[in-house]
Amino acid sequence: MKEDLSLRTFDLIRDAVLPDFRERVAEYLVQYETVLLADNPGDTQLIRNTAHQLLGYLRGLNTTRVLGMADWEELDRRVVNTWLAPQQ
Repeated sequence: MKEDLSLRTFDLIRDAVLPDFRERVAEYLVQYETVLLADNPGDTQLIRNTAHQLLGYLRGLNTTRVLGMADWEELDRRVVNTWLAPQQ
């Protein structure tokens, strides 16, 4: 279930980004996905740090109006609940 939510989160990010920016954002998302969707996540601190970096990236997309406010709020909530809340 958590894996489905994780994968779905990245799909939602791609869908929420304005069409003109999707290709470029997709290139950056691969770096986050590699860490956050790893089959054997061994380093919990790396996971947390990467999730925080992803939150910052999403905030930047929202600030530059590449991502809408409603989308950003939902995606922010998903990242926190999926990768940060369980360890807090």
